[in-house]
This record gives sequence, C-alpha cells and structure tokens, in this order.
Amino acid sequence: MSAIASNLQAVRARIVKAASNAGRSPEKVELLAVSKTWPADCVVAAARAGQRAFGENYVQEGVDKVLATVDLDLVWHFIGPLQSNKTRPVAEHFAWVHSIERLKIAERLSAQRPAALPPLQICVQVNVSGETSKSGCAPEEAVALCQAIADLPRLTLRGLMAIPEPTDDFAAQRAPFCRLREIFEQVRAAGVPLDSLSMGMSHDLEAAVAEGATIVRIGTAIFGERNHT
Repeated sequence: MSAIASNLQAVRARIVKAASNAGRSPEKVELLAVSKTWPADCVVAAARAGQRAFGENYVQEGVDKVLATVDLDLVWHFIGPLQSNKTRPVAEHFAWVHSIERLKIAERLSAQRPAALPPLQICVQVNVSGETSKSGCAPEEAVALCQAIADLPRLTLRGLMAIPEPTDDFAAQRAPFCRLREIFEQVRAAGVPLDSLSMGMSHDLEAAVAEGATIVRIGTAIFGERNHT
C-alpha cells in the first residue's frame, strides 16, 4: 500500500470515529483531498486508493491537474481565493467553488460557465474569525450575499465555507464552526436551501464534524507537509 493510500485510510477512520462520537453518519461527511502544490502523480495515487474529490487553491495549477487526470472521472473543487480575472478557467474546468466572498465573482462564474456543463456548485466563504488576513464575507453579509447568488443562472448555491484561525484547543476549534453552522441556519431560514458546510482541515476535522461539517478539506494528513518550492 502506498503512503498516500495508507494516509487516506487513516483519515477516513478519523472521519468515521468523529462522526460516531457526534452521533452522525460517516456517509454524511465527504472527504475532499486537497492536492495543492502536489504533482498529478499524487492525485493519481489517491484516485487509485478510491479518492474521487480533490481540491485546488491555485487556478493554473488546478487546471493543469484537471486536464492531466481527465480520464479518471474525478470531481474538482476550487477552494482558494479567486480574482475576477481568473474566473473563466475555473468556470470551465471545476465542478465546485468554495471561496465566493463577493457577488461580482459569482456573477462572472455564472456568465462564464459553459452551457454544456452542469451548473457550478457554489459555497460562500465566511470570515468567521474576523481575521483581516483571511478571505470571506463578513458574517452579517452572508444572508444577503447568498440570496443574491441563489438567483444567478448556471450556478447552484450549496452552502458555506470557512477557514478559522488555527488552534489546538478542541473547544476553541468548535466555536467558529458552530458560528458558521448558525449562519448556515440563518441563510436557510431566509429561504435559501443550503445543504453543505465545507469546514475542517487536517488539524481540526474532528471539531468540524462535531459541528456538522459535510465536507472536510484534508491536505497534509493525506499528502504530507506542503512542498512550497
């Protein structure tokens, strides 16, 4: 068994245990393998181990991997910050975008999504920790932004995403995920039928699952420490 296959097995076991501890079905939590900075060969190794959903943070790198693995029938999620001048390749090559924080970006993706493809699945990123360095709309703007995006053609608004400030304390990890879930319920109460909470990474997936995550974005625990060169 390859190291990546072994790591995937371990991460899946963590998800099962976390879901069980939270009284949830593990099938309700999707594992998104974050392959940014790792070559397509690593994606292929993960795919051979049964992984189908992959996340990328950088547009060109992501598009290159989508094209390099087109015969593997993978589902590609764009999860990084997205500038307006780079929306077209994302609209043309990805199935999901998790990092929408402005209506303008959603409008461009809507206009540029090819008619031959299924609607682009969208999550709105919320800055639940209030960090100035983090992307995401302010919590108080989330409902109005979601309502506006829900009306756009060629997009399907699915849920919310967050990247909280890292901490090793379990209770402190849960707090921002709880806040995102509260905003999720506010959006649903406003008439937008969300079903996805994209939250939790290698160090805090247990806290995220405890608070209702439906997608956990795992990179380091699958592929190893990032290669930043």
